[in-house]
Amino acid sequence: MTQDLQSQAIKNPVDVAEYLFRRLKQVGVESVHGVPGDYNLVALDYIPKAGLKWVGNCNELNAGYAADGYARVKGVSAIVTTFGVGELSTVNAIAGAYSEYVPIVHIVGYPSTLSQKNGALLHHTLGNGDFTVFSRMSREISCAVSMLNDQHEAATLIDNAIRECILKSRPVYISLPSDMVQKKIDGARLDTPLDLDYPPNDPEAEDYVVDVVLKYLHEAKNPVIVVDGCAIRHRALKETHDLVKKSGIPTFVAPMGKGAVDETLPNYGGVYAGDGSNAGVKERVESADLVLSIGAIKSDFNTAGFTIRMSQMNSIDFHSYQVKVRYSEYPGVRMNGVLAKITQKLGKLNIEAGPIPNNKIPQQEIDSSSPVITHAWLWPRLGQWLRKDDVLITETGTSNFGVWETRFPENVNAISQVLWGSIGYATGACQGAALAAQEKGLKRTILFTGDGSFQLTAQEVSTMLRNNLSPIIFVICNKGYTIERLIHGMEDAYNDVQEWKYKELPGVFGAKDGQVLTYRVETKEELEKLFTDEEFSSGETKKMRFVELVMPWDDAPAALKGVAESAARTNSKVAEQS
Repeated sequence: MTQDLQSQAIKNPVDVAEYLFRRLKQVGVESVHGVPGDYNLVALDYIPKAGLKWVGNCNELNAGYAADGYARVKGVSAIVTTFGVGELSTVNAIAGAYSEYVPIVHIVGYPSTLSQKNGALLHHTLGNGDFTVFSRMSREISCAVSMLNDQHEAATLIDNAIRECILKSRPVYISLPSDMVQKKIDGARLDTPLDLDYPPNDPEAEDYVVDVVLKYLHEAKNPVIVVDGCAIRHRALKETHDLVKKSGIPTFVAPMGKGAVDETLPNYGGVYAGDGSNAGVKERVESADLVLSIGAIKSDFNTAGFTIRMSQMNSIDFHSYQVKVRYSEYPGVRMNGVLAKITQKLGKLNIEAGPIPNNKIPQQEIDSSSPVITHAWLWPRLGQWLRKDDVLITETGTSNFGVWETRFPENVNAISQVLWGSIGYATGACQGAALAAQEKGLKRTILFTGDGSFQLTAQEVSTMLRNNLSPIIFVICNKGYTIERLIHGMEDAYNDVQEWKYKELPGVFGAKDGQVLTYRVETKEELEKLFTDEEFSSGETKKMRFVELVMPWDDAPAALKGVAESAARTNSKVAEQS
């Protein structure tokens, strides 16, 4: 009776679940990942009502990886799991998204508020009546936690969570108890879009920082720009691109910043990662008298084992939360506005040209009579085959490091997990990225993953088939965990994997006749033939293409070898006795 009276008082009543999914649609989500469970089933009925598509993954971990890949293409994603058993299965993927600043709205179907209040001994619980334990776990890897236990607060909590997710570019957690799904709230709020603009910098502080930066920039004799992952994650790409293009300053990317810069620009110089840098890059960056560092994430793999050498006295660091000029910090001054004004006020600068990377295959590979596909040959050759607007996913391991040697065409979206580095990520992410790419009208999604990594999340090939996605998948068949071998245990059994008949898996997963093209490639000549095959390479081919790419078990990109040696040293260090 009370519920009916409250509903009558609301001018435009909508159910809580409908409100939630319509808000997600408004911010750009078109498909929702996840796995059904009895505490979320009624909520799932609202997904098509809100104009969204349900993806349906093979397990929650894969769904989390897929949501991560989707968000990196679309800007935000959503995943639905069930209380306890479902949400904990996706925690690894959500932690990775938190680590790497990826905005995912994680919706968890909860037992009813009455069951929670009574401490009922329900399935999927720890049997102790504590219904907050899992949300407390997720609080550490979420930038907002919204518990929808009161219909009067629900709309505010939903709006706040989605806004925080996008503005802070990190996962959020929303609990949706089964008895709250159909509670009525005011739908009139949906007529007002969420404010997703960053709050402007204080004008005086911003202008002061801009003037300081311009002073040092005009005094510099050989400045450089280094762009990293947070420029992508915190929506500073337009401002970064405008500065790079107008200034003509030699510009480099860190591994996590791969794809952030238009690599066809004449002042693009390659990947800077300390000792793992492209040819000529290390010398040019480290001899610069001023480094404009945009969105840096100075993690071990992103810096080739902490081998970057840039003096803070010669550095200006632009971040989402502050700008740091040499040793002076300006907290709360966000990089976006500062970069835009620097570009606007830019005068003539002193420019000393940098190296120009290319996709030329090394001479020793050209001269080699060996037919074997090596990493030194593969990654430059890949650069020749890639096309404008490709989405490229590379797995933690050889692929992640190999792509440092690939110069991209314009507007390639490079997806990798350099910081979190969870093996198996890339296959799940490929499903989400391919779906997002399809929604955006992008033609090709390409995955490079190792056989060991693929075995962790291979089921997502099934999800791709069910959703009629047509990525190009390369599984590097080299008999195990190459990155682990290089760190420790080169020939030890724990780094081996069972050899699968990989290209038969699409059939096992129920591919329809003509839905998949499969290949096994063992030589450079065979791969050349494949790259020049128009049906294989075309963005118009609406079939999954699945390739077994055979490579030597002990070969790896040069950059990975150096990083692995550094990791081995770091792992073996013993804390000094006090």
